[in-house]
Amino acid sequence: MSLIVQKYGGTSVGDIDRIQAVAERVIATRNAGHSVVVVLSAIGGETDRLLSLAYDIDPKAAGRELDVLLSTGEQVTIALLSMALEAKGSLAQSFTGAQITIHTDNSHNKARIMKIDAERVNAALEAGRIPVIAGFQGIDEDGNITTLGRGGTDTTAVAMAAALKADECHIYTDVDGVYTADPRIVEKARRIERIAYEEMLEMASLGSKVLQIRSVEFASKYNISLRVLSSFVEGPGTLITAEDESMEEVLIAGIAHNRDEAKLTIRGVPDTPGMASKILGPIAEANIEVDMIIQNIGDDDSTSFTFTVHRNDYDKAKSILELTSKDLNAGGVEGDDNIAKISVVGVGMRSHAGIASQMFAALAEEGINIQMISTSEIKISVVVDDKYLELGVRALHSAFGLDQGDN
Repeated sequence: MSLIVQKYGGTSVGDIDRIQAVAERVIATRNAGHSVVVVLSAIGGETDRLLSLAYDIDPKAAGRELDVLLSTGEQVTIALLSMALEAKGSLAQSFTGAQITIHTDNSHNKARIMKIDAERVNAALEAGRIPVIAGFQGIDEDGNITTLGRGGTDTTAVAMAAALKADECHIYTDVDGVYTADPRIVEKARRIERIAYEEMLEMASLGSKVLQIRSVEFASKYNISLRVLSSFVEGPGTLITAEDESMEEVLIAGIAHNRDEAKLTIRGVPDTPGMASKILGPIAEANIEVDMIIQNIGDDDSTSFTFTVHRNDYDKAKSILELTSKDLNAGGVEGDDNIAKISVVGVGMRSHAGIASQMFAALAEEGINIQMISTSEIKISVVVDDKYLELGVRALHSAFGLDQGDN
């Protein structure tokens, strides 16, 4: 008998009919001979509704009381699913994060899991009950309710799988797996049967919304096999696991993209030591995350310094950079919030040469100009004009033989 942790997202428990369907799926898994632990999100849209209520009271609402409010969403779904399971003849028991206990640090609204006491969950399993656990939440050392931030239920599920030494963690969502590209952009995108942790981390960080990054990091750290499945259709989904030799034979696993990008350039900066710190220091102090960076040195011993930020941070970052430009007597600031990032990802890149040239050639053939380039061992990312994003993704998907029907 294997132990499986099943996580269901907001769309999977979106109404009573969906909750009943989840109950049937959980029971079917148990009838197949497995032990099951369930981790749930709030009903789809509920967290946003609660946030809206909070912001109507205080537009800057944050911290402890916001966590108390937001944690109630999952409390509703775990109770309802437990009732549904009981009504169908299966013993169940719901648990909040505090009842388990899921210990976190005290960073309200973005807490991190420190450890999990699995005794109560194990006791429920031994008593023949199905534990139904609230995702997204925990409790700090002072007994305060905390929440893990957007996508935190994925992290809860993987952390529970690690604490329980589960055989697999199944993430049920509204898609039937991880695809080689966004199917809404690439009609011939195909489901990936198996992908390495490292590839999935890159895909998630580069714009793929299937899994939360921290959950993949947790799975990799504790060697938990993840499987992304649809709660609406049957299928094998995508297995996310440790890398093996067969994965290295696949040149590119997928094409990721991100429209939430903006570019800033400060020109005429003296080419002296410490200048990058002076430029990016104020940006970091404003809690703005920088992604790609390029520095170009001119003939006059000055440099232009370009970096990208999230599009939501563009105006704030530009204002900060304009002040920095004045302080440094630089040549001025330019910005562009109509850019996008396209990336090719694959562990096979480690053992294959020529990926970059193939990527650049495919984009050039479509008349797409590359503005910035960033590379890692298993990824190449480029910044292009936003209007070329979909064309670029489709061109690269085809160029690397990822279309359905390609060998």
